[in-house]
Amino acid sequence: MKLLWHKEKDSSRTETAPPDPSSSESFAGGIVRRKALSYVVNAVAAAAIYLLFLTAMSQGWINSYYRGILVLIGINAIMAVSLNLATGLLGELCLGHAGFMAVGAYTAAIFTMQSQLPALPALIIGLLLGALSAAAAAVLVGVPALRLRGDYLAIITLAFGEIITIFIRSFGFTGGARGLNNIPLTTNFSITFAVLVLTVYSVYALIRSRQGRAILAIREDDIAAEASGINTTRTKITAFVISAAFAGIAGGLYAHYQGILAPERFNYDYSINFMVMVVFGGMGSITGSILSAIVLTILPEVLLDFADYRMLIYALALVGLMIFRPSGLLGREEISQNHIKRLLARIFRRPLPPLITSVNTVITGQSGLLRRNSWSRRREENLAASDLPAAEHLVQRDDGREPDGRPDEAAGRRKKRGRR
Repeated sequence: MKLLWHKEKDSSRTETAPPDPSSSESFAGGIVRRKALSYVVNAVAAAAIYLLFLTAMSQGWINSYYRGILVLIGINAIMAVSLNLATGLLGELCLGHAGFMAVGAYTAAIFTMQSQLPALPALIIGLLLGALSAAAAAVLVGVPALRLRGDYLAIITLAFGEIITIFIRSFGFTGGARGLNNIPLTTNFSITFAVLVLTVYSVYALIRSRQGRAILAIREDDIAAEASGINTTRTKITAFVISAAFAGIAGGLYAHYQGILAPERFNYDYSINFMVMVVFGGMGSITGSILSAIVLTILPEVLLDFADYRMLIYALALVGLMIFRPSGLLGREEISQNHIKRLLARIFRRPLPPLITSVNTVITGQSGLLRRNSWSRRREENLAASDLPAAEHLVQRDDGREPDGRPDEAAGRRKKRGRR
């Protein structure tokens, strides 16, 4: 018995029907629907978290002290996510991120103190001006530094952070060494949470775009990325400017939360604090930066009772993490809906359906993840369009003939060689 694959010799049998455009369109539409549902689920989760904290505040379960800690967590998370864009995702070391925060903070504070607008519109315009000023400073720093390879950006941003503090002390409109006082206290939890959600969404959407894939390619190998046609200098400057703009927004929120700005606050140690958050959460992980901002903001407050040993315990915790988890809490992974589904399955000890599949089943009545791919659909269409039935493409014969009854010439030649 020989298992022979039928080779069609008639040209008429090789002609197949053209692929149906509707099949590929439906497959692409399923992907779009799944992405849209994923964004909807994330938006609902963010709204649920916000309503949970808002209810706790309205009921008095969270007092003013803990509200201030929540606002600081949000500001630090914005700074960590923005720095992660430049350091973890782009791969460029930035040691003066607090300098861009200072530019945005002083710009927003000066505008709101001089304007006669209501509190909320003045804050929004001040945050936008702070983002633009920080972005302009990033262009001045990044254009000469990002054209070169190596650690030049780290050296220049380190010098930039020190220059900014000297610049603030030297001019009267910034308050000089005394800083700025009587800044309107308009930053609250709701505004901080909304800006944090906007920051995370913007960075996530950027990384999933074509420009974001170029950023990741530069991080892996900038020489190979440039050889493949990516304008590495322009891509680096774009990511660096966006990172600085979000740092300026965080600075504006910080200024309108504290009510006082001092140039000594935005020093080298403050920049290293944000760098520690990025490394602690995982370089390249957006949710890891948020998680590390939460932990490293709460940890010093928890250790207030151990004032003499607080910094020692804080340093030992960081050293221990770097020893046992050198890639950070999450590494380059993200806390996704599938991770949450697996965690719930472990807790309840039973398998749970995928979150997106469940939502899609409820809305559309079908599972988008169980659809067949386009290759299998196209193969079935080609088999249906051929002249022979599908079962005749794979047959067994022992008489030396083709499936349609014609003599198998190759089998005859093999028999002759065997007789010789």
